[in-house]
Amino acid sequence: MKRLSIFYFILWAINLNAQSTPSDSTKKDTSIKRDRFVVSIGYEIENNDTLQVYLLNNYIRTKEKVSDEEKEKYKKLVRWVTKVLPYAKLAAFRLQMMEDNLNLLSSERAKRKYIKACEKSVKNQFIEDLKNFYVEEGRILLKLIHRETGKTTWDIMKNYSGSLETFFWQSVAKTYDANMKTTYDPVLDYQIEEIIKSLEQNAAKN
Repeated sequence: MKRLSIFYFILWAINLNAQSTPSDSTKKDTSIKRDRFVVSIGYEIENNDTLQVYLLNNYIRTKEKVSDEEKEKYKKLVRWVTKVLPYAKLAAFRLQMMEDNLNLLSSERAKRKYIKACEKSVKNQFIEDLKNFYVEEGRILLKLIHRETGKTTWDIMKNYSGSLETFFWQSVAKTYDANMKTTYDPVLDYQIEEIIKSLEQNAAKN
């Protein structure tokens, strides 16, 4: 299997149409200052294993502590995460389904045929939506792909497409200041994690 286009839509999300972020394409910092959210790291012993523990102190966003500019940035982040998260979850679902089905196929020819069918399905269903993604939304999608699958987009594509094609798409991604090796860290990306937890809690209530 030398070719896998099922994740090309991720690169559309990086935005091959080069759309800039609404209102300000040069600002990349979408986070509230970290001194408002103190992170301490500790360790605990369990079954003779040393486990790293992240202790995230509670914080409250108040009018006194957060400027109007910071609140606006956070609102944008909420919109972006809300828009992107379903695609990341779908990518995880399709990847798992594809891997499960590929394991049931015995011949390389059958596997290539199945991958091609997956590619066509993804393009028909999502390509128009993802062509309208903004650059910042694409960067967040790359993070959330890793969050949902445990694999970077780089690892996924390299595993199925091979190194040459993966290097090519990585160069395309970097043109838009994105990186297919992007990982998700719930500590460093605490605001995104907070937003996702809130969305999941609201969905569970409804």
